[in-house]
Amino acid sequence: MADIIQLLPDNIANQIAAGEVIQRPASVVKELVENAIDAKATEIKIIIKDAGKTLIQIIDNGQGMSPTDARMSFERHATSKIRKTEDLFNIRTKGFRGEALASIAAIAQVEMITCTADSDLATHIMVDESKVKKQEFVQGSIGTSISVKNLFFNVPARRKFLKSDAVELRHLLEEIHRVALAHPEVKFVVFHNGNETYHLPSGSLKQRIIGIFGKNYDEKLLPVAEEAGSTKIEGFVLKSDAAKKNAGEQYLFVNNRFIKNNYLNHAVKMAYEQLIQSDQYPGYFLFIEVDPSTIDINVHPTKTEIKFDEERLIYNVVRVSVKHALGKFLVAPTIDFDTDVNYFSQQRNIASASSNFNFQGKDNDASRLEKENLKSWDEIYKGLANNANKTDQSPEVIQSEITLSQKENEFIAITKEPYQLHNSYILSHIKGGLMLIDQYYATERIIFEENLKSMKGQARAIQRELFAQTLEVDGSTFELLKTLLPKLNQLGFDIGEFGKNTFVIHGIPADIDSSTNSIIMLNEIIDTYKSNMEFQLGVEANIARSYASCAAIKKGKSLTTEEMKETIDKLFACETPYISPGGYKTFIKYSLEDIQKQFK
Repeated sequence: MADIIQLLPDNIANQIAAGEVIQRPASVVKELVENAIDAKATEIKIIIKDAGKTLIQIIDNGQGMSPTDARMSFERHATSKIRKTEDLFNIRTKGFRGEALASIAAIAQVEMITCTADSDLATHIMVDESKVKKQEFVQGSIGTSISVKNLFFNVPARRKFLKSDAVELRHLLEEIHRVALAHPEVKFVVFHNGNETYHLPSGSLKQRIIGIFGKNYDEKLLPVAEEAGSTKIEGFVLKSDAAKKNAGEQYLFVNNRFIKNNYLNHAVKMAYEQLIQSDQYPGYFLFIEVDPSTIDINVHPTKTEIKFDEERLIYNVVRVSVKHALGKFLVAPTIDFDTDVNYFSQQRNIASASSNFNFQGKDNDASRLEKENLKSWDEIYKGLANNANKTDQSPEVIQSEITLSQKENEFIAITKEPYQLHNSYILSHIKGGLMLIDQYYATERIIFEENLKSMKGQARAIQRELFAQTLEVDGSTFELLKTLLPKLNQLGFDIGEFGKNTFVIHGIPADIDSSTNSIIMLNEIIDTYKSNMEFQLGVEANIARSYASCAAIKKGKSLTTEEMKETIDKLFACETPYISPGGYKTFIKYSLEDIQKQFK
């Protein structure tokens, strides 16, 4: 039998490696900016075109590279940071695997100009599909400039799976946030499509947070500073009233490297116990310093996941440190200052707490839910098909033409008033049983469909603000909100640009409670919109859904009888009344037979 195993060509091997390291434009920015930091740069300029798909250029004033080093940097496993096995357990630099440039060059067209302080000329290298096309000496300043053009141009399948520019830009700027927060001493300037998105001078961590997220964060930040043995924690947490409905500003760094760790996220959230609602997320910027030999950062190609030798200890230190910070500023109801930071003195099983913590996401199996709800709908209105005009129509057509207030609907006991259960559900009598409506999901569906109609030309009334409000946002949100303004204004907002990273709010939709804080509401809509971007809903559907999510009647709000009736009427006048925009049931039905079974 002939031999069939052979070595992969270098360009194919590099493309495979690139698939692990370079997943999207944001991955390129992460790797190149980390290299600039390791090169001791104090100023970094980042130039982006088309969310990084067309161009990513990183210019730094770091040490630069010699001609030989510049050429070697494009080889796989070429690194200046690892010399022996022991070095793997004492890593304090960003990049160390020696795969970044080789991986990038395998799936893009790369151009580098680099110069050291002791060189009169810079080295210019052009690489295309892992092959060096040109290497020459040119004039250049000290440092390195790398341009990455046409990402995934030779891997069309990978390029096809990139998301919209808005989504990719959000990921890209998030990577910049992470490295900029970790290095406030480094100046960052960021341009996207010719517009300056960020101008972050060197300064303190607090100044860097405010520079990225806006001046309104100045009053929200509470300092954290604790030491427990060889473990040190510093940074800031946000006040409890700044908690959000999604995981927004949650930044955790270990030895100045951004990490993702649900276990430690849970530790922070436990420190906010009784201060925020269970479905809210606190904001924080925490830096943990530990002995490098006690962690393993070589767990995942993106280097955002690490293993701790003493994970329980770190959990306890994080929780207690955050709780102390909250307590010092009199925002925590009870503070356990006597807790031993080395071991849990309380009978709390940390492993159990972590495993039991619910990281559940939304059930997106809409087709299954729709089928179940359609069946319920059919049962509720069984008999309506006797109407000769509707005999041949599908349940979807029937449900879009009737409302529960119609007198001919014999299946609804009109003489019975609806009843609110625990300020969360509307109980309504129907023939042969009862129907339970979730007031949040129901009004979310109603508002969602009203929003879609408004964006298709049905103008919505505006209530003017007595005094115009100004909203300051970070650079990435500013760019996003600019594109959304026309659609938001169709929904009844009156918002305009008001200088750099600032908007002015003159009015909000007339059907919103006049006591609503327009700044808080708009921030919530923006945050929800960002969270929904991964679902590829389209701009209109995403805005309609985000606004509906924020404006829907929350659980816990008491409703009058008229408000409940109006909700029922409007829900069953919707095109799709049986599920919320997120795919949850808006109502469930209990037959008398089902109820009777419970008593037998």
